[in-house]
Amino acid sequence: MRNKQKLLIEQLDQKLQPFSETRKVLVPERGWVNTIRTSLNMTMAQLGAKLNITRQGVKRIEESEANGTITLNSLKDLANAIDLKLVYALVPKNGTIDELIQTRAETLARKIVLRTNQNMKLEDQGIGDEKLVKTIKELASEIKREMKKSLWD
Repeated sequence: MRNKQKLLIEQLDQKLQPFSETRKVLVPERGWVNTIRTSLNMTMAQLGAKLNITRQGVKRIEESEANGTITLNSLKDLANAIDLKLVYALVPKNGTIDELIQTRAETLARKIVLRTNQNMKLEDQGIGDEKLVKTIKELASEIKREMKKSLWD
């Protein structure tokens, strides 16, 4: 079962790999629709004609994209109208899915171990830094296994 989960994460990371450079892409202030339309030297009326909507309809689309309320279907229709392809993905902000799981597991493990150690210190039973690091790593590995398991259960 663990091999299947590992394989699923590896396959997802491979599918998302081409998008890794998108982290560097900055969305234009007025949105992609407006930027592409003006770069193509296309008026709102011309784009509206391709979409069978009014100039005002195009303006609403551009505004809704700029403020983040546009739908994927609207973007797909618009892209098709001007011979573009809509590309959609959810990618980790840093690294891969596997690294995301590892980071979350380490954060949780650190929180648990440090809280437990604080309580132990109050009882004069705290552990040293080296043992803390080792315990955090071990707990993070266990948490990561459980997180992966729960992803597909």
